[in-house]
Parts: sequence; structure tokens; C-alpha cells
Amino acid sequence: MDVRAGIDLGGTKILAVVVDGQHTVLADAKRPTPRDGGPEAVAAEIVETLLEATTSAKVDTKDLAGVGVGSPGAVDEEAGTVAHARNLPDWEKTFALADVLSDRIGAPVKVGNDVQVAVDAEFELGAGRPYSSFLGVFWGTGVGGGLILERKPWLGRGSAGEFGHMVIVRGGARCGCGRRGCIEAYAGRASMEGRARRAVEKGQKTELFEIMEAGGRDRLTSGVWAKALSRGDSLAVRLVERAVAALAAGIASAINLLDLEAVVIGGGLGTRLGPDYAKQIEDAMLPHLFVPERPPAVRIAQLGDLGGAIGASLLVANGSGG
Repeated sequence: MDVRAGIDLGGTKILAVVVDGQHTVLADAKRPTPRDGGPEAVAAEIVETLLEATTSAKVDTKDLAGVGVGSPGAVDEEAGTVAHARNLPDWEKTFALADVLSDRIGAPVKVGNDVQVAVDAEFELGAGRPYSSFLGVFWGTGVGGGLILERKPWLGRGSAGEFGHMVIVRGGARCGCGRRGCIEAYAGRASMEGRARRAVEKGQKTELFEIMEAGGRDRLTSGVWAKALSRGDSLAVRLVERAVAALAAGIASAINLLDLEAVVIGGGLGTRLGPDYAKQIEDAMLPHLFVPERPPAVRIAQLGDLGGAIGASLLVANGSGG
């Protein structure tokens, strides 16, 4: 049986799945992403997360056909390296992630862009199946994007699909990438948390941080935002409305440029907030469309939280890990 694994490496969590040849998830495991220690600490935690999943699936890592890793940052799939992963701790320089993991796991490892592998999974197995072209927007710690054009992933020269770093406000809010006015500066969960903390320092009231602490969290996770919204928390509502407006402007611009059939919204916030907020994004997008009478379909990613890890496993599908 073709048993392989996929790793979704995110800014707040590392998620591992073990899947069979029919893409059925046999086991999964989740651990927090280290907040310091650089790439070495992250690689060590990836190994531990994978071991947890393989133990649950009763599979030895050495018997895996391969392991795929979806990583943020600038990914060189051929070399198996990652650089400029700014949502991860102290990860600016190039790190040979595939080689390091392969040595420790004893199985071949391939690395791909985290959002693109999730988009590929939605295209092959999920919400993107009916469409020959679509934009995947993954709304989480950051805001990632991926493109399917003519039923194929569009990677450009290696870094296409950086939807979160489309500029929507010249000289606007400072983004985690160091530039100003990016979509991620308004809609990325990390940027939203920073803005919420600054608002609290200025005396604004919110339940966001009480909910966070009650849940034993040290960051404003997607679940914390969802709970605050359900309580009508005014600061949470205002910041999410701001994020929705930013996402809508960026999506409309991408549609005006490429005339895509659909938009698939995923990521931690995208899937947690669900269809109601996808509809808000769709409605806010319409006034910006050049051809508003023919808008793209807007869908929620079907594979949910496991989509990125399942997508990573497709990097080594059919025993093609190397």
C-alpha cells in the first residue's frame, strides 16, 4: 500500500497526516510551531509531529513512500530549501529543509509552497474540482494565495500567487514583510492581533484576550476570533470587517487581471468563519469588479484544516518522493 505523509507548516501550528493511496487520512497530529530557535527548532518539531501521526497510524517513518511538506516562505522545490519564511521564527536565510528532514526520518522528503499545495489539493480533491481556473485565498496567520490556470498550477518563476502581498493602499499599514499597504497588513491574523493589542493599550475594550487566556492560548487563534465575533465584540467585528474589505479589494483586482472562474477561500480564519464571511467578501468584491455581471464563484475550501497537509502529501503521491 502506498502510505505517505504530508506536513502543513504554519505560523501557529504544525499539522501532519498519514494517508493511503486513495488519499484517505489514516491518522493526523498537531503541535504548536516553535516561537524561537530558528529553522532547526522547527525541523525538530516537524519530526516530532510526524512521529506522533505515524505512531497513531502504526507505520514506521522508514516505510513511508515519501513525506511532503507545505512551507511558507520562498521555496525551491528542486533544491528542497526554504528561505524568507517570515511567519516562522528567525527564518530568513536558506535552510535545506528536505535534506534535514529526510536524514532524520529515513524517508524521501519534498517541499512545496504551503498555500499552493493546499490549492492543488482543493483542485484535485475539493472545492476546485469543477473549475479550470481559480484563485485560492488562504486566510490565516498570514494571507496566502495560489493559482490554477488551464487546469495547471501557475508558479511563475517560483513565487507566483503571493496574494497577501498585493498592495491595496500605497503607503498603508506596515506588513510583516516590511513593506506597506499589503493585503496581509490588514487581513493577516498576526497583523490583526497586533492592531488589537495596540487598541487595548489605548483603552479600547474587547473580550478577545480574555477568550484567548480562558482557552489557554497565547495568541489570537481563528477560534478566538470566531468566539469573539459570536459575542458581538465590537473590536473583533471592526477588525474583521477591515480584513474583509482588504480581501475583497485584492480578489477583485486579481479577477480583473485574470478573469478566473472561481475563488476558493481557506486557511484558519477562512474555514472557521465559513460561508457567512465568504458571502461578505463576495458582496464587498462586487463593486470593484470591471465585469460585475459575471462574478466568479466563491467557495469555501472543502478539505478544512487538513487541506494543507493532504496537499503536501500529493507532492509525493504515487511513490514519487525524491
